[in-house]
Amino acid sequence: MRLTHDVFLEQQQKLLITPELRQAIAILQMSTLELSEYVQRELEENPFLEEREDPADSGERDNDNSDNSKMEEWVEYFNDRDIGYTPRETKEEKSFDNFLTRRPSLYEHLEFQLHIVSKKEDDLAIGNYLIGSIDSNGYLCVDLNEVANKLNVPGEKVDEALELIQSFHPHGVGARDLAECLLLQLKHYGKESQLARDIINNHLGDLGRGKLNKIAQLLAVPVQEVQDIGDLIRTLDPRPGLQYSNSNEIKYILPDVFVEKMEGEYIVIVNDFNFPRLIINQAYESILRQPNAFSQDARKYLEDKMGSAIWLIRSIEQRRMTLYKVARCIVDIQTEFLDRGVEHLKTLNLKQVADIVEVHESTVSRATTNKYIQTPQGLFELKYFFSTGVESCHGSRKVSSKSIKFMLEEIVAAEDSSKPLSDDAIAKILNKKGIRISRRTVAKYRQELGILSTMARKRY
Repeated sequence: MRLTHDVFLEQQQKLLITPELRQAIAILQMSTLELSEYVQRELEENPFLEEREDPADSGERDNDNSDNSKMEEWVEYFNDRDIGYTPRETKEEKSFDNFLTRRPSLYEHLEFQLHIVSKKEDDLAIGNYLIGSIDSNGYLCVDLNEVANKLNVPGEKVDEALELIQSFHPHGVGARDLAECLLLQLKHYGKESQLARDIINNHLGDLGRGKLNKIAQLLAVPVQEVQDIGDLIRTLDPRPGLQYSNSNEIKYILPDVFVEKMEGEYIVIVNDFNFPRLIINQAYESILRQPNAFSQDARKYLEDKMGSAIWLIRSIEQRRMTLYKVARCIVDIQTEFLDRGVEHLKTLNLKQVADIVEVHESTVSRATTNKYIQTPQGLFELKYFFSTGVESCHGSRKVSSKSIKFMLEEIVAAEDSSKPLSDDAIAKILNKKGIRISRRTVAKYRQELGILSTMARKRY
């Protein structure tokens, strides 16, 4: 076999993800709030982007003088520099946002209380070390002997400091485990008892599983007393530190789509009111058309920014149209849900919507990710309308799993708490309503809803 080097031509078709396509995909996945923040950043960074003004506002300004001054500024700027655009510093205007405060963190809240009740440097050093070792849930994550050795102080001083911290707000903070956390709260509320201590220290697992009879027999007390203690424990906070979690983690939901019924028909409105209407700045566009005004690097920078601005405007419009088509399709399919509630939610999957809208399933998935729709039935995530189903006893029609879960919740809420229904009994009730469902599926849906078992739901 002889090896040779040959040169030949070959045609191939490849699908490449260009930066523009990547940007369009990213914008499609953004929620309204994320897109609004993204547009504001682009307005600050890209000189070719401009916010469209209302006619009333534009009439009050002298556009010619403004555009001319901007043009002269940019011509002078690029003649002096060979590099790209850099935003100039502007004087920060004072507003009420500069005076807004934030909620203190758990560490700051505990440290503030420590400095109020303790003035000695040694006690402050021990207290600060312990507070710094408390996690976000409010639990102490360090051994007391380790603290004593680290700070070279007697163990009794560390115990006293921990006891002091455990008296702080939020109640239960500084505990080393769940049992101690619950007992600290009961002590603060003045509801501590020997029976409560025994149940929390020795039978907390059985209490969570609803084995009240077992606990009552082991402690030789009436089951009603165990039930009362269980009700009391459920009012306590197992993670007191989360009351002072980071406020920056709060996420606000802004509907991406509104659905309103007008004259018997549902109207779909894409929420694009929260970010500005973008247009190409005519002044900077005319600057780019000047043939010999800039160096090659400056022109390349301007052309890149111009292309980026055009693609951003196109991507936002494409996102709006895709989101409208997908939402319109969902609304048309789920009309009965909008009219009559969750019991009439139909089964739906991405492929069905993709076939109707004539796009790929991945596009539908991106268009519905982290998007919310405001309907007459309430605020829902767009993914909420996609669900599997269970066959109906009448014909080939399927019933949505979310509808079945809703009915399951209603059945459990209406049951006699002294004689709670078993999963088999719930399955028979659903079968009478025309839903072909097994006991195992009922148990699965019940667990997904966080509904306790029959034994745990029983009230004595």
